[in-house]
Amino acid sequence: MQRKAYVSGVAALLAALLAGCTGSSDSGGATDDSNPDDSGTAAAPAEPGRYRTLPEPCGVVGEDTLDSLLPGIQEITDREQREKAYEGTPTLTYDTDRKVGCRWKVESADATDHLFVDFERVVSYDTTVSDDSEAERLFATRQEAADLPVPASSDSAETDGAETGGEDSPSADPNAGPSGPPSPSASNSASPSVSSSTSPSAPSANGATPAELQPRVLDELGDEAYLDDALSSSGSTAQQRKVTVAFRTSNVIVTIEYEEQPATVGTVPDSEEMQDRAQKLAAQLADALAD
Repeated sequence: MQRKAYVSGVAALLAALLAGCTGSSDSGGATDDSNPDDSGTAAAPAEPGRYRTLPEPCGVVGEDTLDSLLPGIQEITDREQREKAYEGTPTLTYDTDRKVGCRWKVESADATDHLFVDFERVVSYDTTVSDDSEAERLFATRQEAADLPVPASSDSAETDGAETGGEDSPSADPNAGPSGPPSPSASNSASPSVSSSTSPSAPSANGATPAELQPRVLDELGDEAYLDDALSSSGSTAQQRKVTVAFRTSNVIVTIEYEEQPATVGTVPDSEEMQDRAQKLAAQLADALAD
């Protein structure tokens, strides 16, 4: 009789435990205690980009701007041909909400000018990565491919000055005596690299491009931007210059390519002038996107 009572007590205890487990669902729903830190809610998807569509590329560049970038357009006497030149040629695209572009080409007595404007709206297919972040990654890849020169830092300039002799260094002037001023012959000779008559767009004494005209990162244009400038020549033909300005605003990347090839061999397109024109157009396109 004692053994039978013991078995009955164990059975009752098991029944009570089972009733407690199943009863929890009746008092507020089932809970999973295996992951107490899991709230059970899925992570919110990343924010979409600011832009859902793109502007009409051939219509976003005004005639006054085209007159500046493509001087030969005003030399076209035929009215229909001139209007066609202003219209440009849209690039082939299969989704105008994702990528659009337009090209212009105008020949004149002095040069042939090309202009290409491209808009790309970046969309992330990863729900954990925002459109802006994906556009930022893509823009960084393109900027790296442009292989922009590393700007000289002020620290390196100071180091170079210390190595070559500073203002207080006796070796700063090779013509100076141990403790006296420079000789008259030294004071009467001016260095061509610091001449005030040197144009900002002119090559330096060693033929290098001035720092302010070298390919570089641009400030105050979109969220980030850069400029590239390349001069090329092909055999006996005139040198052709290509200035590229690219910038990103949220999830849209804009690229401007401006090229000029003079009609006369030996003529070099002006870097400063072309860069200035391309940057003005970039600022206009950035404003158009902001509206």
